[in-house]
Amino acid sequence: MTQLSKVKVLPGFNFWIVGIAVGLIALHLTLTLKANNLDLLSTSLVFWAAVSSLVWDKKNQLRTESGIFSTFLGASLLTSVLLKSASVPGNDIFLRFSPFISALSLALLVSGAKGLKQYWQELLLLGFISIPQGLVHRFLDLSLLTAKFSASLLSGLGFSVARQGIFITLPTAKVEVASGCSGVNGMLQLLGLSLLFLFMFPQTNRKQKIFLPFLAVFIAFIVNGIRVAILTLLVANSNSEAFDYWHLGTGSQIFPLIGVFIFGLFCWFFILRKPAKTQLKSEG
Repeated sequence: MTQLSKVKVLPGFNFWIVGIAVGLIALHLTLTLKANNLDLLSTSLVFWAAVSSLVWDKKNQLRTESGIFSTFLGASLLTSVLLKSASVPGNDIFLRFSPFISALSLALLVSGAKGLKQYWQELLLLGFISIPQGLVHRFLDLSLLTAKFSASLLSGLGFSVARQGIFITLPTAKVEVASGCSGVNGMLQLLGLSLLFLFMFPQTNRKQKIFLPFLAVFIAFIVNGIRVAILTLLVANSNSEAFDYWHLGTGSQIFPLIGVFIFGLFCWFFILRKPAKTQLKSEG
């Protein structure tokens, strides 16, 4: 009974798994690129690379024994991903769920249900991608808070500004801060990157593990608030071409990059460089 209920993973099987994993990653990125979902594409590239690195670092410590049920379930999930990928209608929500389902299917094939805990970090990261942004907007609307911050920023810079709810009013324009402009997407992106950083660099202490996610959300909120203030000024100056560029065009991608850059600088100067400084002091 024991031999029938367990499936030993043969050495050659690992090469097949690596090949399948590479194929699934390439398939997902290709479909995301085809759907022209640049936000998801950039996030997926970073998260897939991080997950691959995490698994590779502990490949020799992984439990590689799967049960018959786990093998069947993993194969079924893998098949469903491949079948769905063959008929994805453009920018489908499946593109968000597919990385998590793909990773789960491979983990079941290699290590079974009992071995899933070995991959909790990788599954958590890919599960983070799966969060539908539209669903988050339903439960978390920061439009009012964003409008308050942007209006206060403009007032502090000397502009004659008034605010009524989510509407920011200048002498020549009135702008509504919709839920899509509240910065939730950017906060989710930086929050995910903060988790990725904590997993990739486990030398962080408990305070840093708690502080970094909050810092990521704070940075994203501030950067987006500045963006909304700039967009309000563009509307007030009747510069529709510049507004379209910074609101929905290529310029809209620059502000999230600024947030990532600021967060990266903080992690580099206040976390990654500290061990090196400590070592130099001890040697002196």
